[in-house]
Amino acid sequence: MTQAILTDIEGTTSSLSFVKDVLFPHAAQHLPEFVRTHRGEPEVKRLLADARIYAGAELDDEALIERMLAWIATDQKITPLKSLQGLIWEEGYRRGDFKGHVYDDAARRLREWHERGLKLYVYSSGSVHAQKLLFAHTKFGDLTPLFSGHFDTRIGGKKDASSYKRIAEQTGIAAGDFLFLSDARDELDAARDAGMKTCGLKREGVTNDFGEHPWCGDFDGVTV
Repeated sequence: MTQAILTDIEGTTSSLSFVKDVLFPHAAQHLPEFVRTHRGEPEVKRLLADARIYAGAELDDEALIERMLAWIATDQKITPLKSLQGLIWEEGYRRGDFKGHVYDDAARRLREWHERGLKLYVYSSGSVHAQKLLFAHTKFGDLTPLFSGHFDTRIGGKKDASSYKRIAEQTGIAAGDFLFLSDARDELDAARDAGMKTCGLKREGVTNDFGEHPWCGDFDGVTV
């Protein structure tokens, strides 16, 4: 029996275009100014130090900015970069530059599942901070109270079965009682290998072959 739902964001609860056409360009545009303005703050200073470790060189701030812009352009899943992006997006949300995109069917069904007593969790390559910002600033209002927890790449890679096992362990819910939703087959494969039930989301722009995984076009087609 399904007790919990673990969901991806990009291409699943939210459109691919929102992340690629709104969030990423906004982060790239504002990253240089953000780093120069906030680099003395403890959290930003720590993230920049972590980013230098990933870069493999003792880069000065300007060189590191250029390296991070290149990472953004190639959608690198680098944890300190994702955390910096989250801080930049927070400023954008607060200014009202954009709202977090969530599909109508996703917002409706998440509320229904929550009311039924299912535990809802998010697992995305975007930082936990960025996840909460997106769900807090939607046209449906603040959706964050629906979720019991959030996970990002600090728990492990999304293509690694051990990440899903750790999520089950941390939540105290057996892997077999989870249903994982994603638009990416390799993520679904990893969740299945960890013992979770799976369902692929084939929204607009998604051409993935889900193999043996069940799939549907939106959250209204998800069987729980």
